[in-house]
Amino acid sequence: MIIVGAGNIGTPLIDTATRPGNEVVVIERDPRKADEAASGFDCMVLNADATVKETLDDAGAGGADAIISTTDQDATNVMVCLLATEFDIPTVTSVVHNAEHMDLFRQIGVNTIENPQQLIAGHLYRAVARPAIVDYMRVGDEAEVFEITVMEGARIAGKTLTNVGTENLLPDDVLIVAIDRDDEDEPLTPRGDTRIEANDLLTVYSARGAEPELTDIFGHFEDRTV
Repeated sequence: MIIVGAGNIGTPLIDTATRPGNEVVVIERDPRKADEAASGFDCMVLNADATVKETLDDAGAGGADAIISTTDQDATNVMVCLLATEFDIPTVTSVVHNAEHMDLFRQIGVNTIENPQQLIAGHLYRAVARPAIVDYMRVGDEAEVFEITVMEGARIAGKTLTNVGTENLLPDDVLIVAIDRDDEDEPLTPRGDTRIEANDLLTVYSARGAEPELTDIFGHFEDRTV
């Protein structure tokens, strides 16, 4: 794996990638950051410009499984990704800071990660505006997959999924896809006769997101106070 950039985004990524023992090569043009990465992680570090083809060649791009560009400049990231395609690297991923540039990255076949600062801001706001939601992931413009705990006295508690369907407790565009229960070693795959219990942690798909009307069904009314 080649990681371009050892800054605020790249450094935690280097840490995550090297912990399992992956072979990681880091390219960082700032000498100080390059030295810090070399001394802090078990990886090869090149203090060089990743927008130069020879640098990627030196990093072993011809045999790399993936490259991730994490610099704070979209122009640099685009150039890195374009060069990476010449090496036929199977997985090319980049941070995109300006949403207007997203289509450009996708046109060249790059997996994109939107502005991390914007993602953090969104998660922080969500933690206040939707405290019932443990974790969530946006799917398209409106749909979401999220985790939520079933509260004591919730309308859905004590009912099987068949009951939930016949009583129309959940909208048709909402699916319970997994159940995490304290006394079970692994998450349960929901079936018609699966009974929802209080304190279950549910993974839910909703085509319209986690609206307060939906979180009410799981016994969470605090979302309406924000």
